[in-house]
Amino acid sequence: MRVTLRVVEGPHAGRSFTFDRPDTFLIGRAETAHFCLPDDKYFSRHHCLLEISPPRVFLRDLNSTNGTYVNGVKVETAHLKNGDRIQGGRTVIEVEVSVVVEGQEAEYEVTVPSLVTVSCLNCGKTTKIEASSPDTKFCFICEDCRQKLKDNPQTIPGYRMIKVLGQGGMGSVILAESIKDGHLVAIKTLLPEVAVNEQAVKRFMREIQVLANLKHPNIVSYLDHGTYNGIIYLISEFVNGMDASKLAKSHGGKLDYQTAVSIIEQVLSALDYAHGLGYVHRDIKEQNILVQEVAPRRYVAKITDFGLAKSFKDAGMSGVTMVGDVAGTVIYMPPEQIRDFKEVKPPTDIYAVGMTLYVLLTGTHALDVSPSASIGDIVKAIFDKPIVPVSIRNKNIPHSIASIVEKALAKNPKDRWKTAGDMRRALLEAVKMT
Repeated sequence: MRVTLRVVEGPHAGRSFTFDRPDTFLIGRAETAHFCLPDDKYFSRHHCLLEISPPRVFLRDLNSTNGTYVNGVKVETAHLKNGDRIQGGRTVIEVEVSVVVEGQEAEYEVTVPSLVTVSCLNCGKTTKIEASSPDTKFCFICEDCRQKLKDNPQTIPGYRMIKVLGQGGMGSVILAESIKDGHLVAIKTLLPEVAVNEQAVKRFMREIQVLANLKHPNIVSYLDHGTYNGIIYLISEFVNGMDASKLAKSHGGKLDYQTAVSIIEQVLSALDYAHGLGYVHRDIKEQNILVQEVAPRRYVAKITDFGLAKSFKDAGMSGVTMVGDVAGTVIYMPPEQIRDFKEVKPPTDIYAVGMTLYVLLTGTHALDVSPSASIGDIVKAIFDKPIVPVSIRNKNIPHSIASIVEKALAKNPKDRWKTAGDMRRALLEAVKMT
């Protein structure tokens, strides 16, 4: 499937942008926008963001001054379809959804997507979706069943469920016991938000298999994965503890700087290892750091869900790139991750680590946005607002540590720590000197 954005009116008429895989597309007057309109004063610097996962397109206005229009109607958000027109000022962009196949006479032939009927693998309810061809096979769970399976997650054959450990936008995590050997494991069940073709599921499984090769004492180990009744499951080692967010809450909402740095330096050690092998986590936050107390106030930290967000989105399972369980995740993303969803590099993880450490030290995020802020508000703040200095949030944090955190949160990747190892060494030296 392919999404093409064609500029049909305005000074840039004739330009087009094509997407064959999940991506983001930023429109505005800023030089960093994918479609930069410096001379159209109607546009804000960061005017609107398109989140694309062919054939789906989702538009989000970024609290622009003059608004974004779809087919003549002002919108804050909108799911777009083939033929829809986006307008701002003199510029009009038309959305085209198509399928590209090999033709007999031409190298490629562009066709209209087929409309196929799919059945929920859980209850049999049917719906119609766009597909590359009428015989494409899909894995589909309807919205009602998705909610039921999230509320009452099912275990998989060969394991006995003990309890639910957590729930999120992609699915649930349960503690289970292997019937074969009695070992405790964590099973993450993933529920695609949309119908996903079999090829995408296979691609997702291949990516997870590659990531299973990451072996580090501070990375949760993947043990197995597969599908069962439309549910995708990942089995990993069980860490007998809690995530860093819950640990901070158990200490009044934040941690003393010695404990916070102890946890984060282990995270940075894991990232330094993974980055050296070419892998980026993309979703570092307190909830993805599991901590186990091995002695009074001494913790072992392990990163979980390594690469999962990327694989889930690349396979098209999340529908569009920022819809779902992301209201608490977007604020950890640096500008380049929102702007260039596909080409995320290690500095993105360093920014997210900086935000995570900031939260553990202060109990709140580094950007001045309200708890009820929309994703549009948060995205605009990521691009345009400076971070709040650590000292304003918590005066008890040594300046040497605060400056390390703030360097990690630089908007320009070149101004951050060059490697996770560099940031780790700086933190350890700063704690030693306090």
